[in-house]
Amino acid sequence: MTAIPNLISVEDDAPKRLTQMAHGGGCASKIPAGELEEAVSVLAGQDFPSVIVGLDDGDDAAAVRVQDGLAVLSTADFFTPVVDSPYDFGRIAAANALSDIYAMGGTPVVAINLVGWPRGTLPYEQLQEILRGGKDMANEAHTPVIGGHSVDDPEPKYGLAVTGTADPAQLLRNDAAEAGLPITLTKPLGVGLLNNRHKNTGEVFEAAIATMTTLNRDASQAAVAAGLKAATDVTGFGLLGHLHKMMRASGIGAVLDRTAVPLVDGAAEALRDGFISGGTRRNLEWVRDHLTVDDGVSEEDLLLLADAQTSGGLLVIGEVPGYPIIGETIEGSGIRVR
Repeated sequence: MTAIPNLISVEDDAPKRLTQMAHGGGCASKIPAGELEEAVSVLAGQDFPSVIVGLDDGDDAAAVRVQDGLAVLSTADFFTPVVDSPYDFGRIAAANALSDIYAMGGTPVVAINLVGWPRGTLPYEQLQEILRGGKDMANEAHTPVIGGHSVDDPEPKYGLAVTGTADPAQLLRNDAAEAGLPITLTKPLGVGLLNNRHKNTGEVFEAAIATMTTLNRDASQAAVAAGLKAATDVTGFGLLGHLHKMMRASGIGAVLDRTAVPLVDGAAEALRDGFISGGTRRNLEWVRDHLTVDDGVSEEDLLLLADAQTSGGLLVIGEVPGYPIIGETIEGSGIRVR
């Protein structure tokens, strides 16, 4: 996208915090999982022989076979600001969108920008910084960002639509998990808590920004190289929500060791101080009926495991060398938290 001169007069010259321009931040602003599943149910029943992965199990990206040994992956992801820095917001949103391709075991090929912008409220210089951040993150992924689409919007929003490729035989799917395997998580939890604290206080948490701007490329490649078949990324529905979706799609259950789950620096303190988003609380209520909770596991523990992540890590069924194991899959259904 070419630079746009700031021809629109902004109502107030005082600097505005991006996170104060939106009702929620990042993936915590997603439509709740149960409501979303009901809404998209009208798309069910499509029958195209070329579709390898479609809507049925809510996977991270669509996969369509275009020839033997080659599938095209397609996804889109955008959200409201999760940090006040326009440049970092762009980087985070781009990493988050690219993650859907990595979560399928694919390689991103091209991306286009998706923009909503309050043109009479925020200057175009901030939008240019967001776009620059997205471009720089995509450059790190060796993915060109070419053009896009924008609308005048009361809330700022940014993300990418990404096209990728994969070998159909090496796809990572959320319906391919088998019982008796370890569960690997490739990034620490807690960025939702820290982002909510940032929105409310203005405090900047470099550890949260660092993990949100780390591509899931290396973890994805390691999982594919290890011959693993099932994965998803942990974003707005939290660890518990995304694990529940995988177990439900695969027809098995899981045991989760809360003490083995790594946390971002500062997340425990943000939980203690009550910086829990509405999206996180909705995540927990959505999965609560599918949980078995051991003695000693507190409500705060569950809220942390349901924390709405933005640009979170991969949740992989099987061992990925170099990353922590947080549980195991089992026969049966539901999730036991111990």
